[in-house]
Parts: sequence; structure tokens; C-alpha cells
Amino acid sequence: MTAQAPRRIDTLVRNATIITMDRERRVLLDGSLAIDKGRIVAVGPSREIDPAYTASVAIDGRDFIITPGFINGHVHITGDPLTRGFMPDTIDYRDPDTFAKWVMPRFLTQTAEDERISAQLAAFEMLRCGITCFLEAGTIRYLDAVADGLAEMKIRARIGLWTEGRAFDPTQDPVAASDDAIAAMERAVEAYPVSSDSRIAAWPILVGHNCNTDAVWHAAKALADARGLGFAAHMSPYASDTDLYLANVGRRPIEHLADLGMLGGNLVLTHVTHLDDAEFELIVESGTHVAYCPLAALKGGFMASKKGRYPEFVARGTNLLIGSDGYDCDIMRLLPMASATFKDARGDVSVFPAHMMLETITVNAARALGMADEIGSLEPGKRADFVCHDANRPELRPLLNPVNQLVWSADGRGVHSVWIEGERVIDGYRSTVIDEAALLRRAQDAGAALVERAGLPLLSPWPIVR
Repeated sequence: MTAQAPRRIDTLVRNATIITMDRERRVLLDGSLAIDKGRIVAVGPSREIDPAYTASVAIDGRDFIITPGFINGHVHITGDPLTRGFMPDTIDYRDPDTFAKWVMPRFLTQTAEDERISAQLAAFEMLRCGITCFLEAGTIRYLDAVADGLAEMKIRARIGLWTEGRAFDPTQDPVAASDDAIAAMERAVEAYPVSSDSRIAAWPILVGHNCNTDAVWHAAKALADARGLGFAAHMSPYASDTDLYLANVGRRPIEHLADLGMLGGNLVLTHVTHLDDAEFELIVESGTHVAYCPLAALKGGFMASKKGRYPEFVARGTNLLIGSDGYDCDIMRLLPMASATFKDARGDVSVFPAHMMLETITVNAARALGMADEIGSLEPGKRADFVCHDANRPELRPLLNPVNQLVWSADGRGVHSVWIEGERVIDGYRSTVIDEAALLRRAQDAGAALVERAGLPLLSPWPIVR
């Protein structure tokens, strides 16, 4: 019998440590990944894979740990990136005057070009630390500019307009405000549909809190259901959301959403820190996804370690994602932060082990985004979105327990290369698709001009000398 000739493919990465995140959660200490036409055709021990393929590009992966591309479950790519860190960290978000003085001027002063630069800066940062896909918290105003900028970065994303449908200005027509928000949300979903070849697609993205009328919630759910999409919103980072809902509708926030029929497997709720037992049960029983943003929670004083029920959610089967919110996009840094917070808070080192943390930014997030058949693990037939982490670094040598060490010892600085759909978008720690220096210069200039236009003071406990 004649031996079968090796199959010709585009790329073969061989002799690597591969954390597959497949159904068996195999960790291959000497594995190979075969890629053709943007998809994975095989992954397994090198001794089995290598003889079966001949590749146009063959890569020696002996110094790499390969993981699926990471997925950021909640990130602000406009509003925050161009002025991140400018607002003093001693200013309390719970003060209503904070938004009027510090937040809204930064958000609403941005031009379409500002938002395009902001989105590209955020995408660049995410790619550099191994994030190949994200769920946006909501573009403030200029979705077309954002989508255009993201397409140039070649990242995968679910984006949407920052939808507010409630009229807070007494001179504003409340019905018109709600109708306008719904119409804008519908236009966004129509303009950026989910398809087999679209990396960038739109979801209904609500601000949440008390910023949306019941009509807007109903419209978002109807859009998501009709088009097979997800939808997302912030809720209950602070007790103030509970107070507002009790005062206005006589029910707690999650109870109200349940009464409206909003909860379910296509909704991602971010934060949900301040819940009572009934709200917790409603989320669990409905299959609603929960996104936890550890840095935002700790920096913002959400009292997450005392009030947050994230370990309990996971124990009950709720799908948990991790998001960076408006802060550092290095999601690898957030995993030990999320884990350690609750190990300490519960006095139980078994809480949130490393392997569970890695699931939150791979298979869990893919499931929440409705993309579990496409991304989130390294399996034949899935899109070739993966990350090569440089294992030849002091924080990872000696490499003995890849999953544990990747979560507890490494961070995004060790990301050597990033592939999306079989294309290398980061190589040797550098972008292959943009001029990095030019983007950083544009971001610097745009951020400085934005702060000046907004008239915001630079407050510092130490003198800043120009």
C-alpha cells in the first residue's frame, strides 16, 4: 500500500506547548498546530501531526506556549482610552457631579476622528497582549469611524452604540428620546450584521443602570432575538442602581429586568455586584451571562470582594467572563487579580483556580458572544485565532505547569505573536498591520487636544513642571 502524501497547508507551528482549551482541555507539551485557509485543520502531538502535513510556512514553536486568542468580555474603546488616567483616582464615581464634571466632557468632546484613534489605540493594546476579540461597552457616538478603524486593525469584535434612551433634561421630549435611541440601535445592527466573513458586527449595547426606558430594553431584546444576536448592559456596580429602581419602579434592578422578560442566554450583564438573593437566583436560573471587571471593581470601590457573588455564580453554572472595562487592557494581569481577590475574601484557596480563570477569557467568552463554534479553543474546523507566548522569559522558566504559570506568573508583555484567522497581526512583539509609532503620536496629540477642549484641569498632588 502506498503511503499517503502529506497534505499541503499554509502554516504549521510545531514542537510547542499548546493549551488547547478543547473539550478535554488537553495541554500538549510537544504539540503542533496545522492551519489552512484561516482555519485549524489539526492540533495534536507533533509526532502525529508533523508527518501528515507540509506547510508553506513552518515555525519552530519550541519556545512558545500557544493559547487560543483571548476574548475581552467588556471594554470601553471610546470615551476612556484617549484620557485614561487623567482623572484623579481619588474622585468618587458615586458622586453625581463626577459625571457632569469629569466624565461627560471627556466623552462628548470627542470628534469622529478622536473615536477612530481611540478605538485603534485600544485594539492595538489588546492585540499586543493577546486579545483577538472583544465585546464593546458601547461606542459613544461615531460607530462608523470606530468600525472603520477596527477593520484596519484586523481584530474581531462585537460593537454597538452607547445607547441611552431616557430623557434626563426636563426640556427633552421623553418619547422622542426613547424613539431616537431605538432607531439608532436598529441602524447600527443593520449596518454591521453578523455574517460568516464579518469580523466586526454590531449588537444592541445599552448603557444600562437607569439610563434606558423599558421601551429601549424591549427593543434591544427584540432585535437580539430576531437577528440571533446578543445584547449587553451595565448594571448594579454600586447600590445606587438598586436605590433608583426601588424609588422609580418599586423593584430591584434584576427583578425589573426579569419582569420585562430581558434575562436569558443572549444577555451579558456587566458588574452586577450589588444583588440580593432573589436577584442572584434570577440571573442563575435565566442563563444570563455575567462579565466581571476586576480592576474597575477594585479601583472604583464597588465592594466586589464583600458584595460580589462571582465565585457563587460559577458554582451554580453561570457563564462568567472577564473584562478590562476602561482600564489596562492586559487581560492576563486581570486573571490573578480576579482570582486572588476572592481567594482572600472567601478565605479559600480553592476558589477561582488558574484553569478556571483561563476559561473566562476563552471558551466562556466565546460562548457568551455566540461564537463557541468559531473561536475560544484550538480545535479542527475553528478559526485560527491564537497567541504565541514567549516561554523563554524569566517569569516562565523553568516551565513545569503551563496553565498555572501562564495565569500566575506571566502577563501580556510575553506575547510574541498573535494570529487572527491564520494571519499574523503581531510578530516579534510588533504590529504587522499598522505603523505603531504613528498611531501613538496621533493618540498623544488627540488626547492632549481633547483635554484642552474639554477645559479639564490637570490635578496632581505633586508639581508637574512643563
